[in-house]
Amino acid sequence: MILILGVFIFLLLNICIGSVGIRFSDVIGIFSGDIVNETTKRIIWDIRLPRIMAVMILGGALALAGYLLQTFFHNPIAGPFVLGISSGAKMVVALVMIFLAGRSIKITSVSLILAAFAGAILSMLTVLFMSGKVRGMSMLVVSGVMIGYICSAITDLIVNFADDSDIVNLHNWSKGSFSGMTWENVNAMMVVVAVTFIAVFMLSKPLGAFGLGEVYAKNMGVNIKRLKVEMIVLSSILSACVVAFAGPISFVGIATPHLVKKMIGTTKPILMIPACFLGGSVFCMFCDLIARNLFSPTELSISTVTAIFGVPVVLWVLVNQKKGGM
Repeated sequence: MILILGVFIFLLLNICIGSVGIRFSDVIGIFSGDIVNETTKRIIWDIRLPRIMAVMILGGALALAGYLLQTFFHNPIAGPFVLGISSGAKMVVALVMIFLAGRSIKITSVSLILAAFAGAILSMLTVLFMSGKVRGMSMLVVSGVMIGYICSAITDLIVNFADDSDIVNLHNWSKGSFSGMTWENVNAMMVVVAVTFIAVFMLSKPLGAFGLGEVYAKNMGVNIKRLKVEMIVLSSILSACVVAFAGPISFVGIATPHLVKKMIGTTKPILMIPACFLGGSVFCMFCDLIARNLFSPTELSISTVTAIFGVPVVLWVLVNQKKGGM
């Protein structure tokens, strides 16, 4: 209930607060069909609402991807950004954008999502390979960070040496940004994320058993191999959708599941899955509000803000993990 209330509060705040302030009465007037200043109407419908909807959808997707990865690896700090999955998706998207733009081919939402998914799967398979070769949580995280650095370095090279002016502007996207969202983008991401969310929710029961250990899950009749494949694919789709439209966004996927778990006081997937999605939406809307307005008209990278609020949560998790192991 608190998370739903938070979504509505930050939805209104993001609509009203910006370089051009909008009164709450004007927002109500637009939604009720009353006559409102045309400029205000265009700002809300064409600029702020598509962006806010994108933040809600992609923030929820990122948090849900983080929850799946933490469950899969039994690792409290696993996440798309830390494990290098977002960076892999970013690298392939940048390559596809340059290839298509260089041949004057229209870049569609579908092509971006497919490219990001290919990159996410590639990085995920690399992480899985490394997880079988290294021991301990710290070495897995270090491996993921190294993969992320390599992919980011390749992406930076691609962007810096691109000739097309539109591709050079990918520099902002490569740091993470929700700016420039359109209703076409929102419709595409809504379909992908909604279908994926339903698929994840359908896995609530086997995920609950898996969280108690693989032996227990097998005894409960769970097909472990199939479940792992489903978790990999679904988390990669969610991560890919985020990167395709907003670039890599840090620490949301790690921090949100822990905050939500603490808030609702349970680890049951049937509750954690929708709660993580709502929590990710609230967290990203809060961070995007700061990113847009703190140094307005200059806009901060969304990853900068999410890192500021996400890193303390990760450090808190690590400290608690250390204490638990003592």
